[in-house]
Order: sequence, then structure tokens, then C-alpha cells
Amino acid sequence: MQTWIHYLLIFAIAFAATAAFVPPVRRFAIARGIVDEPGPRRVNRRTVPRLGGVAMFGGLLVAVIIEYIGERTGFWHGPLYIPGEVNVRSLGVLIGLAVIVIVGIIDDVRSLGPGVKFLGQLFASCIIAGTGTILHAFQIPGSSAVIDFGLWAYPITVIYLVCFINIINLIDGLDGLAAGITGMAAITLFIMFMTLQQTEAALLAAITAAVAGAFLIYNFYPASIFMGDSGSMLLGLLLGSVSLVGTTRLLSITLLIVPVIVALVPIIDTAAAIVRRLRKHESIATPDAGHIHHRLLLRGYSQRKAVLLIYLWTAVLCVGTLLMWVLGGTAKMVIFILLLIASAIIVYKIGLFHPVRQRHGRGDVIYDTEGIDPEHESRHDERHGQ
Repeated sequence: MQTWIHYLLIFAIAFAATAAFVPPVRRFAIARGIVDEPGPRRVNRRTVPRLGGVAMFGGLLVAVIIEYIGERTGFWHGPLYIPGEVNVRSLGVLIGLAVIVIVGIIDDVRSLGPGVKFLGQLFASCIIAGTGTILHAFQIPGSSAVIDFGLWAYPITVIYLVCFINIINLIDGLDGLAAGITGMAAITLFIMFMTLQQTEAALLAAITAAVAGAFLIYNFYPASIFMGDSGSMLLGLLLGSVSLVGTTRLLSITLLIVPVIVALVPIIDTAAAIVRRLRKHESIATPDAGHIHHRLLLRGYSQRKAVLLIYLWTAVLCVGTLLMWVLGGTAKMVIFILLLIASAIIVYKIGLFHPVRQRHGRGDVIYDTEGIDPEHESRHDERHGQ
């Protein structure tokens, strides 16, 4: 079976399985009271269940099992089954993903503190790094020189993965936002890694795009289920793992930059949040309503339009990334600079780095220059400490 057809089939399996798991997970969450109730600090107008990450992980697990069986029986060739050996690296990624989902489920049900959740993120990332998915070196552009991180490769990889977990976790503030961004980024990485014949990374990217896309059917505005921390942290770790699985064998720094570009929107959003809070001498876990989606809501955009605008921004970055990959040379640098300039203009226009004043007594959040209706604040800020 041709690799493209093979991976499209796995994509379809992961998509269908995730879509099938969502309704029973939704019913379970409602029955157990694992829900987000409407409130002045939330965007949902009705009770919405959480735990969407369980359905996404279920879809991923079904796809991985079928892929492994297909390889083991010789129906197709793939990167998971190694005759006479245990594929430690792939198994480590799967275990790390399971750990982050478990941490997310506990947080969705009982609401963990930021410190405990961070330790869970570190543990999941350490499992993945410790089983061989590490960023061990990169090649300096324009030369054959390679910088080897040595033992520093492990902490660098862990930090990289934890960052990806949190940038997706923090962008999950409006219906469909995190799933849509992750899906577009994963499709971009899938195309790139397929052209490089990096089959393991391409397989994981296809599954990531599938579970995100299937969940989006239920999560786009108005959402019938939220992904919760179990979902947003899963997608973040998946996206980080995809980029590492594809780059650990290829030492080009360009391959390392590509995942950063396709995920630039949540990266900028997270960086701006940290800067705002540090400027106010507050903990980076202190909630505020200064994220990209808050700024768009403040300007009068509806939830749906705000999400679609952020989708458009992400799509431009993804298309630009593919053009950089295809064209190369001077054109690559020109496109890269244009993408950065365009993103910088958007950030400036919406005032993303402007600080936010919060009146804790009344619960409303006000920008330095104008007020914001508290009903525009994200449900995610209240639950995740943004």
C-alpha cells in the first residue's frame, strides 16, 4: 500500500474513532457533573461538559493499535513495529501522552493547582525525552557544523515539550480555537514530513490532525463539549512531539523553526501574557483578560468571528511555512520576514502587550484605556489560571 493512502486511511480511522467517542464521553461528563456552568467569567451561555481529551486520546489509541496490527501482520509497512525489538521511542511517546491525559482528567474533575499540574507536565515530558525523543543537536545554517547539546539535550527537550503543552493550553479560550489551530499546524507538519519521508513524524501528525478535526465538529461554536485540560494539554504535547520526532534525525535548524512558525499564534499569545504579568509584578499564573481572543471580543467581534480571524492568521502562517519549505534560498528568508512583520502588525494593532487591570472585588477586568464587559472573559481563564 502506498504511504500516502496508508496514512490517509489511518487519518480516517482516528477521525472516525474520535467522532464516535465524543457522544458517550459527553453523556458521561454530564452524568458525573463534570461541566462548565454559565457565569459572569465564562463565554458559554449554557452548561457544557468537559473531558473532550478522553475522546481524542481514545481516537488516537484506536489509530495507533490498528497501525501496529497492520504493520505486525505485514498488511502495510510503517514505523511502529520493529521485528524482535520493542520500539521504545514510540512507546515512550504514547505513555507520555497517556500521563498528560490522566493529569488533565484529574484537573478537569478536581481542579489541580498550577504547581501540581506543572509537575505532571514535567513528568510526561521527561518520559518522552527519556525514551529517546530528544532534540540532541542542530546544524548551523549555511555550514556543515553541528552543535551537539550533549546531556543538555534532555532538559532542553523537556522545556520545549512543556512549552508546547502550555501554549495550546493557554490558547484554549474560545470554542474551537485550540482544536482548529492544532489541526492546521498538524496538517502542515504532515505535508512537510511526508515529503522528507519521515514516516513516524508524518504518522503522528496525521493522527493529531484527525483527532483535532473530529473533535472540532463538536467543539466549534456553539460547542456541545469542551476539551478541558485533558484535551488542550494532549494536543500541545502531541504537537511538540510531532515536531521532535521529525527533527531528531534531521539536524537542520530550519526543521526546528517550522513548528514554531506554524504555532506562532499561541506562542505569541503566551509570551505576551507572561510579559504583561511580569510588568505588573504578578505571578505568570495570575488570570487576566488580555489574550488575543479577549482583544478581538473587546473590539466587538463575536466568538465565531474572533475564532475565524485567528484561524485565518494561523492559515497564513501555515501556507507561508510550506512556501518557505518549497522555495528555499532567499525566498525562504523573505517569506519568513514577511510573516514576522505581518504578525507584529497584528499584535501591535490589538495591543496584545498592553497591561490589564483587574478589579478582584467586582470580578470585572479593565484595560488601561477602556473597559471590557466581564461576560466577554473566557471560561478558560477561570479554570486554568490564565
